[in-house]
Amino acid sequence: MATGAGTAASTRTSLAGADPPPGSPAGLTEPLEGSEGVTVEGDSDGDDLFRRLTIRVPRECDGWRLDHFLKRRIGRLSRTRIQEIISTQITLEGRRARPSSGVRTGETIRLERLAPAEPDVPRTFEVLYQDEALLAIDKPAGLPMHTSAKFWRNTLVAVLRERYPGQHTEICHRIDRETSGVMLIARTPEAGSRLKGAFASRRISKRYLALCKGNPPDSGTIDQPLKLLDTPTHLMMGPVAHGDGLPAVTRFQVVRRFAAHALVAAAPETGRQHQIRVHLASAGYPLVGDKLYGAGEQYFMEACETGISAALLERFDGLPRHALHAEQITFEHPTSGGPMTIVSPLPADLTDYMSRLD
Repeated sequence: MATGAGTAASTRTSLAGADPPPGSPAGLTEPLEGSEGVTVEGDSDGDDLFRRLTIRVPRECDGWRLDHFLKRRIGRLSRTRIQEIISTQITLEGRRARPSSGVRTGETIRLERLAPAEPDVPRTFEVLYQDEALLAIDKPAGLPMHTSAKFWRNTLVAVLRERYPGQHTEICHRIDRETSGVMLIARTPEAGSRLKGAFASRRISKRYLALCKGNPPDSGTIDQPLKLLDTPTHLMMGPVAHGDGLPAVTRFQVVRRFAAHALVAAAPETGRQHQIRVHLASAGYPLVGDKLYGAGEQYFMEACETGISAALLERFDGLPRHALHAEQITFEHPTSGGPMTIVSPLPADLTDYMSRLD
């Protein structure tokens, strides 16, 4: 549902053939794009059998050993695994790749591997609003946004490319793979620049619905800095003392109570990774189904490696994804400047789960 400028559209769109977020060679599980000065471009070259990536070396890594460079970027891989990848999947510009090879600023490291079988993901979403500048969609839980080691074609980026061939579709913000709800997509470069600028300057407000365990207070504000923790997955964020992390503030209010659960409306004032999940868990109210901050990192890793067994599903509270939904987003239209509010109702998996609670 959308209110404000433009004409709302509620057409349900069914898509087939895409892929979700981590991206790299066989065994690589960390996203390669956008961090630590490393830029990655991926191209399947229209070939379903191979995945090809190019990694450009940033200035600060000039002269590093190739294995050290890859280890820094893909921290969860062992040195032995990295050396195997170098010997079988890596080529450098005009020279043989060895673990001890020094990398050069601006050099392109090329990686090619056989394409793994990708897990199935939801590939149908509802269009909540659209006009010439903007597309707002209702992202289903389970659909990743960007390419990764595990997903290449089954991502929101790929789905949009298939649904709108030859058109500009620019994702303007991020939500986790398991999170459902409103996503804004720019349909022109100008709209993308304005929307991203509005997100960066915190001129866009978001409201999430989170089903958590426990009995939180009716309302409150969690002001707790966060930082990335040094853990095996290199994914977990954790609360730290003020001055020792990135500022993070979440306002919350209980919408509905159950005997041992509560549906909470959470409004993040900052946009840190996993912010709502970490803040509520650190306050003693972890989200239902949260593998990292509820069940624990070891069970998250087990689920990634072997899938969700019946025993793991029980540890995840009987819900195969974490119970977080991006319900509402309010912003100024990137072209007209008029006020816009896009709303997504709670999806069936969460309403069904809540219907079984006391």
